[in-house]
Amino acid sequence: MIRILCFAEIGEKLGNSISITAVENMTVSALRRELGRQYPECRELIETCMIAVNQEYAREETIIGTKDEVALIPPISGG
Repeated sequence: MIRILCFAEIGEKLGNSISITAVENMTVSALRRELGRQYPECRELIETCMIAVNQEYAREETIIGTKDEVALIPPISGG
């Protein structure tokens, strides 16, 4: 299982954390697709989120391990 921390707007919609079943060599891109499949009502927001792995912004090809800390961080605007 991969535990995903959810912040701001995505956290309001999905809760503070969610878990999904891990697949071997899952990339950030594959994680994003899987989340969009599991949470279709949030697909557009998920597509705009930054994804951090172990507290560093990750590239789409970054591989996620089951012990990694993953976070979904939506774009934030303010003034």
